[in-house]
This record gives sequence, C-alpha cells and structure tokens, in this order.
Amino acid sequence: MPGIVVGLSVASIVFSGAIFGFFYAWVCSTMWGLDQADPRVAIQAMQAMNASVRNAVFFPAFFLTPVVLGLTAAAMRFYGRKSPAFWFAAAALVYLTSGLFLTLVVNVPMNEALAATVIPNDVETARKIWQDYSQRWQFWNQARTIASGVSLAFAGFGLARL
Repeated sequence: MPGIVVGLSVASIVFSGAIFGFFYAWVCSTMWGLDQADPRVAIQAMQAMNASVRNAVFFPAFFLTPVVLGLTAAAMRFYGRKSPAFWFAAAALVYLTSGLFLTLVVNVPMNEALAATVIPNDVETARKIWQDYSQRWQFWNQARTIASGVSLAFAGFGLARL
C-alpha cells in the first residue's frame, strides 16, 4: 500500500481521536465541575474557555478532521480500496454533519450568547442563567461527542479493512 494511504489513514485516526477526546472531556469532567461551582464562577470560566478555544492548536482537529477523512477516502478509492474508502467517507460525513455543523449551528451561538451575558452579582440569577445554558449545551455536546465517536469508529473500521 502506498505511503500516502498509510499516512492519511494514521492522520485520520489521530484527528478523529483528538476531536472525539476534546468533546468527551467536556462530557465527563469539565461541565460536571462547572456545574458544582458557584454559578457566577461557572459563567465566567465558560466565557473564558469559549474565548480561548479559538486558536491554532484547536483548528486542525475541529476544522480539518473531515478534510483529512475525505482525502483518505479519496486516496483509498483511487488505489482501488473500496471498502476502506466507504468507511473513511462515512466517518467524514458523520463528523461533518453531526460534529462540526452541529457545533457551528448550536453550540457556537449558545457560547456567543453566554459571552454577551453580564455576570449578575445575585447568585440565584446567575444559577438560573447557568442552569439554562449548561443543560442545553451539555445535551448538544453529548450529541456531537457521540457523532465524533462514531466517526472515529468508522475510521477505525476503514483502517481495519485496509
């Protein structure tokens, strides 16, 4: 098998694993921790994390995962590996529609709304703001985590079929 196919396959697994791990960490620790904090602190911390995630380190895993998966599928197809090509293409489609797109249309607007929120001094008002945000945000984060996990599994199937 040509080195480009092997290299793209490995890159696909790494990129898919990185974004799945990123979303998964929010599910099983970050949001649970913020939910236990003073809601004023949780809002402030989430505002800071959302502002800091837009960086050059995060960009490749978030935006380039479907590109790498798609290139891997194309290379597999070019070299006549139809079954692996299918799985890598499916991985790209799942992440693109249910990971990246979902983030852009649901989580990002929620984050932008929270960023514009003035943190109230009153803890009960802050609690209401945080609970409304956190419950909805976590639901959609779990959806994109599952999608990213499925995408990673599909890429793994593709690699196994190689």
